[in-house]
Amino acid sequence: MNSLNQIILEGNVSRQPELRQSATGTNVCVIPIAVNRSYKNVKGESVEEVSFFDVTSFGKTAEVCSKYATIGRHVRVVGRLKQDRWKNLEGKSQSKINIIAEHVELLNLPRKQSEGAFSRTSGKPAGAGYGADEQTLVATNAAACEQQDIEDTVGEEIPAF
Repeated sequence: MNSLNQIILEGNVSRQPELRQSATGTNVCVIPIAVNRSYKNVKGESVEEVSFFDVTSFGKTAEVCSKYATIGRHVRVVGRLKQDRWKNLEGKSQSKINIIAEHVELLNLPRKQSEGAFSRTSGKPAGAGYGADEQTLVATNAAACEQQDIEDTVGEEIPAF
């Protein structure tokens, strides 16, 4: 039985996403996002905190993200954490936690950019700052894929990875 492994992040693209191909020819896109958090410290002062994360997407979703996830674009990512482990040149064990995207929403997408074959949500999505002339582009992974064993699954409306 699988344990629960899910993460939801919402933030802004902080650098241009990097699109590359894996050794098997699968598209891989790393989307760097900044996530803001506000809280009050013990003195009652407001504190702003920013965390930076790299989110990895695959297949058709990687293509969509590399094209539409421009710097400053607001994104919502639903994914999972994946721990990679290896030994460095000195034989010491190393590890890194990666965020693997299973669902990516590119918010505040102007209509002129969103024309095409991808699923869009028109109107006024929940949340502040969205206008009726903006749309949301959604890219979803139909099944969670391991980085080493990726298969593209193509949906009717939504590009999948």
